[in-house]
Amino acid sequence: MKIAIVVFPGTTCESDLYEAVRQTTGEEAKYVRHDVASLEGYDAVLIPGGASYGDAIRPGAIAKRQPVMKEIIKAAEAGKPVLGIGNGFQILLEAGLLPGTLLTNERLKFVCKPVKLQVANNDSTFTSLYKNGETISLPVAHKKGCFYCSETELKKLRDNNQIIFTYTSENPNGSMADIAGIANEKGNVLGLMPHPERAVDELLGSAAGVKLFKSIVQNWRETNVTNA
Repeated sequence: MKIAIVVFPGTTCESDLYEAVRQTTGEEAKYVRHDVASLEGYDAVLIPGGASYGDAIRPGAIAKRQPVMKEIIKAAEAGKPVLGIGNGFQILLEAGLLPGTLLTNERLKFVCKPVKLQVANNDSTFTSLYKNGETISLPVAHKKGCFYCSETELKKLRDNNQIIFTYTSENPNGSMADIAGIANEKGNVLGLMPHPERAVDELLGSAAGVKLFKSIVQNWRETNVTNA
């Protein structure tokens, strides 16, 4: 499997993500610049966190206009796994690959700490190795992570089982319906505010992110074996 890690000016978490993929899956990962004209040959696309373009205008607004986004959208439409973490989630929302928006945290402050999440749907490309309803711990690090959407969009997310992760015991940012991560209707695009790449070893406080990366690879292998 060949995995693209897309890097925009201002991205800061690409190394964390690269090492997480390498250590947990052993699959090939490559950094890809924001101005590439093709993602041909890549089997999955990961967009790391950080403040792309310094969060000018609003987080993700400039990144969505870069050449690589057309390729990311193409990959998503082709059914390839596309994961956006933190600022990557914001970029996916700005690009229209996921519904809703991310607002400034309820308390108007940057929050950085481990939080408890519930796996609300384990029937997805990214969560198949978790148990449904499993409680895990992942760290958050953001100021604009409060998920918001219309009531109509929220109902659709619920009806289609697109809510993948929810905050439990504590909602660190005021997100609607305690939402921490959502997927598209096909289930191959995931936006997530907490950072699974920072939770791949118990020495870091949690290894709960390992199953997410392994789920991506396992689903890719099963799909390719089935189609072979």
